[in-house]
Amino acid sequence: AANSSLSIPKSSCDTALVVALALAALAVARIWIGPAPVATGPLAEGNYAIARVIDGDTIVVAPKSTIRLIGADTPETVKPEHPVEPLGPEATAFTKRFLSGGSARLTFDRERVDRFGRHLAYVWADHRLLNEELIRNGLARFEPRFHYSELMKRRFRQAEREAKDAHLGIWSQPGAH
Repeated sequence: AANSSLSIPKSSCDTALVVALALAALAVARIWIGPAPVATGPLAEGNYAIARVIDGDTIVVAPKSTIRLIGADTPETVKPEHPVEPLGPEATAFTKRFLSGGSARLTFDRERVDRFGRHLAYVWADHRLLNEELIRNGLARFEPRFHYSELMKRRFRQAEREAKDAHLGIWSQPGAH
C-alpha cells in the first residue's frame, strides 16, 4: 500500500497534522455554508437590518439571529432531504421583495423561541405585516396551532379566507381547498 493516496499516519506529528487539517476543513465548510444562527438570548422588539432571507417564512437579522414568522407556513425550499415545494420559490421571492428596504421591525408574542432555537416574530415593513401578507397572497398557510395572540389568529384566518376565495397562490392548485 506504499503507493496508496491514503495512508495511516505513523507518528504523532502526522496524526496532529491530520487532525489540524480536518478541523480546518470543518471550519472552512462552516464559513462557506453558513449555518442558520440560533437564538442565543432574548431579542428586543425593534428595528433590525435584514442579513438574509432563508425562505418565505424564515429570515436572519443582523447581527446573526434567525427569525421564524409567527402564524405563517410557506412551502419548503431549503429543508434538508425534502423537495422544493410548489410556490416555495415564489414565497421566498415575495419575502425578499417585501424586505427589500433592508430593515424590518420585529414584535413578539407569548412564545418567543421555537424548538429549533429560532426567534418567533411578527415582521413589519412600512406598517405592513409580512406574516399576514404572505397568507393574504396565497403564499403561506395560516398556522393556528401555536400559542400566540387570538387577535392575530383572527387576522391571519381572515387573510387565508380571502386568498382561498380569490384562488390565489397555493389555493389556485387542484385540491388545495
